[in-house]
Amino acid sequence: MSKTVLITGATSGIGEATAVRFAKASDRLILTGRRKERLEVLSAHLAGQYGVEVLPLCFDVRVRSEVMSHLGSLPDDWKKIDILVNNAGLAVGLGHIYEGDTDDWDRMIDTNVKGLLYVTRAVSPGMVERGSGHIINISSIAGKDVYENGSVYCASKYAVDALSKAMRIDLLKHGIKVTNIAPGMAETEFSLVRFKGDRVKAASVYTGIEPLKSEDIAEVIFYCTTLPDHVCINDLVITPKAQANAFYSHRKTT
Repeated sequence: MSKTVLITGATSGIGEATAVRFAKASDRLILTGRRKERLEVLSAHLAGQYGVEVLPLCFDVRVRSEVMSHLGSLPDDWKKIDILVNNAGLAVGLGHIYEGDTDDWDRMIDTNVKGLLYVTRAVSPGMVERGSGHIINISSIAGKDVYENGSVYCASKYAVDALSKAMRIDLLKHGIKVTNIAPGMAETEFSLVRFKGDRVKAASVYTGIEPLKSEDIAEVIFYCTTLPDHVCINDLVITPKAQANAFYSHRKTT
């Protein structure tokens, strides 16, 4: 039986790959993102390629009024959301706390933390009412280990980690699963955004390492949602083989 899956930040990277994976399983998709053209192209592709129903919603998760307006006025046949993938997130800039760009800080906190909260607040009451659902929060290995020059990004992902644990407790009696997924090095638009479009710097992050692909993480997300009803994966860290944690990795020097 097909499920209705809402994926935020679906226009690239992990979000896009996750949309493709659920489309392959014939699930119905609500896809959100800020880039309208990309969103429409992806939605049309998935509908045409896999014959699934897709509802694209173009809005910014940072703007509470937009979140509530779009998710609070879904058509009746789209209101029963079975799976929420809180994927929208980003890292912007690298710098010590005493020289950080406060605009970058606002962008990360507003997207990674507040955006996740706004979307969850809009979707979770329906899950509570029905007594079922699964929320997947995409955190990061940066939510497990802090590192130099990444203080605010790490803090935002530590918040996602903590929120995932707290959501699990809050929603426990309502039969709703919550899964925190923390990827390590993954070659998406992540580094390109962090380095503000500098492709050389972005590519250097993965020198000598075969990083995770978006599809790898999408498979893990899908797996977590297909386990028996009584099974919930609460927390999952996924890294490339060459990476142990935020500090230790092995780079080939050939």
